[in-house]
Amino acid sequence: MTHEDVVLSDVATQRCASGVAGLDDVLGGGFPRGYFYLLEGEPGSGKTTLALQFAAEGLRKGEKALYVTLSESSTDLRTVANSHGIRLDGIQFLELRPNDQDLRPEGQYTVFHPAEIELNDRLQTIIAQVTRYKPDRLVIDALSEVRMLAKDPLRYRRQVISLREQTPRECTVLLLDDRSSLHSDLELHSIVHGVLILEKVHREYGKTRRRIEVSKLRGCAFREGYHDYMIQTGGLVVFPRLIAAEHVAEQDDIPGVGSGIEELDALVGGGLDRGTSTLLIGPAGCGKTTIAMRWLSTTAARGENTAAFLFEETVSTLMRRARGLGMDLAPLMESGQIQIEHSDPAEMSPGEFVHKVRQHVDVGARLIVIDSLNGFLQSMPGEQFLALHLHELLTYLNHKGVVTLMVLAQAGVIGPNIQTPADVSYLADNILVLRYFEAQGEVKQAISMIKKRSGGHEHTIRELRLRPGGIWVGEPLANFHGVLSGIPSLVGTTNGHSNGGTANDG
Repeated sequence: MTHEDVVLSDVATQRCASGVAGLDDVLGGGFPRGYFYLLEGEPGSGKTTLALQFAAEGLRKGEKALYVTLSESSTDLRTVANSHGIRLDGIQFLELRPNDQDLRPEGQYTVFHPAEIELNDRLQTIIAQVTRYKPDRLVIDALSEVRMLAKDPLRYRRQVISLREQTPRECTVLLLDDRSSLHSDLELHSIVHGVLILEKVHREYGKTRRRIEVSKLRGCAFREGYHDYMIQTGGLVVFPRLIAAEHVAEQDDIPGVGSGIEELDALVGGGLDRGTSTLLIGPAGCGKTTIAMRWLSTTAARGENTAAFLFEETVSTLMRRARGLGMDLAPLMESGQIQIEHSDPAEMSPGEFVHKVRQHVDVGARLIVIDSLNGFLQSMPGEQFLALHLHELLTYLNHKGVVTLMVLAQAGVIGPNIQTPADVSYLADNILVLRYFEAQGEVKQAISMIKKRSGGHEHTIRELRLRPGGIWVGEPLANFHGVLSGIPSLVGTTNGHSNGGTANDG
């Protein structure tokens, strides 16, 4: 085994935690210890905050940390840390900012190139301090100052290599760069062990979306691609991209989930199977959310944990509406059997939403309601990969044995001109279609199941009524033709009021 093989073997086992749990997950356990890492990002992307978390994490583990600042003062850095509640007591700061003499006009005139004096002095000062203090973690903020002093790319590269060669092998170094150079420093990428890129994705409306990518990490496996993150009080929170294949689990042989409404359960073939997803699709106001809440409350009443994520309706409005239909959600919410969260699509990234869902599943949620996919779609305007995001989420939930109900509102109310904002029907295991139709001078509602992968189901259409005190599902509408089109024709005698069916008060 060569020395290089031994080094790469050590890399796989010796890790340096970043101070951000989600980032450690992306890195496969943290930064491989004893190497140089480049952290790139435009101003405001959170580089300094992440670097402070990195240094503070070292203190918590009994390590020594040195923070070299070339632009900001240590007072400014402490202010940033205090705003996040990050404790810096014990971190050694080294300020190498231009002094007052350098900033005066007369101090700018010299027969020497600034790199010949300032650059060498600063780098030698850093090396001397590292040699004396022997830190376990080193942060240099920011390399843009070194680049501007060097001017020559070759000189800049050599200075960084010199710094790398003279830093103790056991020291893990984080180099910050604000990407102020007009050209990408690919030469610098080649001499560091890993490169992390922080990006801000501006949207026309709503919160700026932030994402991080590990573009390089020598000798180690890591999660490729973009991972959403946010900056909140406490620092950066990274949401690793969900890979459903990593969460395959043995499925328990547990009976399906019924709604508690005999006719509705008969329509779907006896109930919804565990580890399946159901899409409730139809125009606004036709009862999609109500049907989903019925399954939610019935499952919770049996003692199982459930969760609902609302994008449009507020929690109070939903509870009031459900109460009017015979479903009192308050006691179930107080007992913890039901958790309901309202999310603003303008303020949430897809990664953050998936993280919230996973948190509920981790604590035992067995049924999840997403109301609606329209809101989920709005959380990523311009995003071309909604189907891929949703596919990974649904596959993950299926692997966990969770029953998932998704609401999707269609544009239009009645007739043939109903449009779907996104075609995700092929991703769902089951599809329940709700429609308005006109009969005998009255607008009525109908429900039918047109897809069920895991078993048999009725191929009929039943009338649905939402009335004070309960949900009513009638017998199959055998005497109507064209109900799903919204304009049915009568075949024989009507059974609109005489087909039976039971009132279900929940």
